[in-house]
Amino acid sequence: MSREYYGLIPKNVELVDTPYRKIVTQLPVPESIPVLKKLRRYEPRCVRAIPPIGVVWNRAEGFQIYDKYGNIWLDWTSGVLVASAGHARKEVKQAIIDQVNSSLLFTYVFPHKVRLKLIEKLIEITPDPFNMVLLLSVGSEATERAIKFARLWGERVGGKKKIGIVSFEGAFHGRSLGSQMIGGIPSLKEWIVNLDPNIYQVPYPGYFRCENKDFSVFEETLLKKGITSDCIAAVITETFQGGGASFMPKEYAQKLAQWCKRENVLLIMDEVQAAFGRTGKMFGFEHYGIIPDLICCGKATTSSLPLSAVIGKSEVMDVSEPVMSTHTGNPVCVAAALANLELIQKEKLVENAAKVGEFLGDELNKIKDKYPDIIGVVLGKGLVYGMHIVKKGGKEPDGELAFRITQKCVEKGLMLFSPVGFGGATIKICPPLNITKEAISDGILALRDAIREIYTG
Repeated sequence: MSREYYGLIPKNVELVDTPYRKIVTQLPVPESIPVLKKLRRYEPRCVRAIPPIGVVWNRAEGFQIYDKYGNIWLDWTSGVLVASAGHARKEVKQAIIDQVNSSLLFTYVFPHKVRLKLIEKLIEITPDPFNMVLLLSVGSEATERAIKFARLWGERVGGKKKIGIVSFEGAFHGRSLGSQMIGGIPSLKEWIVNLDPNIYQVPYPGYFRCENKDFSVFEETLLKKGITSDCIAAVITETFQGGGASFMPKEYAQKLAQWCKRENVLLIMDEVQAAFGRTGKMFGFEHYGIIPDLICCGKATTSSLPLSAVIGKSEVMDVSEPVMSTHTGNPVCVAAALANLELIQKEKLVENAAKVGEFLGDELNKIKDKYPDIIGVVLGKGLVYGMHIVKKGGKEPDGELAFRITQKCVEKGLMLFSPVGFGGATIKICPPLNITKEAISDGILALRDAIREIYTG
């Protein structure tokens, strides 16, 4: 059945009843078909590419998702790395309710105390010398604002020619115009046509198909393109490339940071997926032992509502050019973010991500060892992993096989979104940070059974 129509035709699936998963109906549930059909009629097709099966969510709590027909899924998506502290945590809900009841729902950029509290919290939890925060709405907006900061800074210190942005092949920095231009996925940029000639891509060293991961490749690529540092304002990189959960080698990241400092170029870390504990550190760049000039945060900032941020140094961010947004520091979103960050600290969810994530990584690699001809590599840290599915015996991505495995997992009560990354062949695993070892074991059972059934069937 094609991806286009899967989700509209109910099918019988194996019944499931474990401590964390329960499937008691056909999937998709027959009663949910009218909702799915209307959404497909009124929404563009790009929206329906994400879920592998039509599941109409009714509620989500902790690390589980419920429909209204008795089915329960163990969530290995966190929505899309958003619900890091868990879905619908009572502390976050109460903060939202209290702020709504205060009757302060919107202020544009006019000041309010809750915004100050969140900004102070963000500065408190980031390493020195970060001392300035711009609150925005979504991750794409944060990466675009970071580029604007970088170019304004570049013109100030190096003149009109110091506006170049260097990013990495395979990178994903968002869905908006500017964020896709700095992205490194050519197929996502075809619609733009007139690309910015001052944005350049270099090979990414964390990519498992990359043969040479030495930092010399970065310098040689710029040399071949005829690009000198006096024309570069910033280098931007995801802390880990989201499509494959792939990290740079630590030595490479440190040499990159040294190069940026030596050449008077800003280093921007896109932490939209990584920040606030996802990798087992409060910020993912801490794994590298470096301090960037700007960081972009999003997704997990509130574990619920849309709020993103650019955090950095005042000498870079304190510019006269307006860079705020209509919903800068929305009071309700800010209240949710403050409660979320306090919850992450109080429950030591960063530490839990590191501890439980190590167990998750070990279990995923056991599955890889059993099926080495179709699982090319398992990459990740903390509670974000990518299982790269390949065509038997090689490194060529097998997106169709990855999609079938994902479908089977959802049928077994393990919620995943459709495969991502190169060739659409990486199964992304990113459960909420409050997940337990026992729940991970239950999810591993579903994943292992799904791969076995697809592999042998």
